[in-house]
Amino acid sequence: MEGFGLFLVALVSMGITNLAMVPEKTSRNVSAMYVLGDSSVDCGSNTLFYPIIHLNLSLLPCNGSNSILLPYLLAKKMGLPYAEAFYAQNGTIDGLLNGVNYGAAHATILSPTSLSHQSLNHQLRQVFETVQLLELQLGHESSRHFIRSSLFYLAFGKDDYIDLFLRNFSGVMAEYNGPQFAEILVNQMVHAVMNLYDMNVRKVVLMGILPLGCAPSLLFQWHIDDATGCVEMINEVILRYNVLLEESIIRLNEELPDAHLVFCDLYQGVKKIITYPHFFGFEDAKNACCGLGLYGAEIGCVTSDIACNTVSANVWWDLYNPTPKVNSLLAESTWSGQQLLSNICRPTTIRGLVYSSVSPPT
Repeated sequence: MEGFGLFLVALVSMGITNLAMVPEKTSRNVSAMYVLGDSSVDCGSNTLFYPIIHLNLSLLPCNGSNSILLPYLLAKKMGLPYAEAFYAQNGTIDGLLNGVNYGAAHATILSPTSLSHQSLNHQLRQVFETVQLLELQLGHESSRHFIRSSLFYLAFGKDDYIDLFLRNFSGVMAEYNGPQFAEILVNQMVHAVMNLYDMNVRKVVLMGILPLGCAPSLLFQWHIDDATGCVEMINEVILRYNVLLEESIIRLNEELPDAHLVFCDLYQGVKKIITYPHFFGFEDAKNACCGLGLYGAEIGCVTSDIACNTVSANVWWDLYNPTPKVNSLLAESTWSGQQLLSNICRPTTIRGLVYSSVSPPT
């Protein structure tokens, strides 16, 4: 992070003034969007050396562009520019005011033991550096108002289960059972929300984990395919995490003054698509569009040349990630409560969160 620190010092020494740089306030009550997470928010552009150190044999987890990912689609609905990757910032305060994507294609809640993953804490440190810079450039009061009126989007947990728990990486599965592992992860997410709250963040969206037991890679690895078309034993483990996370969000909303925290149950949304694929216009709810072998999961999406001809016919793009059409359905549902589930986000839709008011700092 030395480069970012030098950038910060350079801006301070230039004495750039502040108030003119704050975006004009609109009725939507959101100044910018800041994104933290895994491959659901980043195609690999924000992960240093991603093509070299990837583990999942899928170099193209997002069909090549962040523009088809859920947070990008939601930013469009908010009328906001999409948050540029942290490592792609152009060295201006204006770039930070437009929002930042701290996410990485491989990111875990727990601290990783290899260079192939980023941790939640690593991304939180980048957020802290951004908040410090905003305070230096905008002034204390203006920066506090700007952060309070910005939306923070968190999507974690998938890689913890894929690479730590389900693969028994470092003996995690032998040390913890499903409920214990879920509790550890949720406690870390609660700690992250508290850290953001201490940075004056008030609007936070937390995404639940998709039904990984229905993903092509796990269908291939576990060789269990019951009547639902999924490995329900895995889904039950994921559900435990989602339930605990939502319960924690309910508690934090009650305990933290003026906190506006929303949980989005992507599990139920995707499960509905998998259960009724033809109703939503899909032909294949099991196989990866981009991949080779059984379920398209023996070899991941190492090149788009092996992708299926009609991407929109598949629920899954690669080993674990959904196709753009699924993301589009999730975007509409989380934004407005239409398409999939009316209450996919609780206690309100993302649109409701965007137009909600936050008390000014005292």
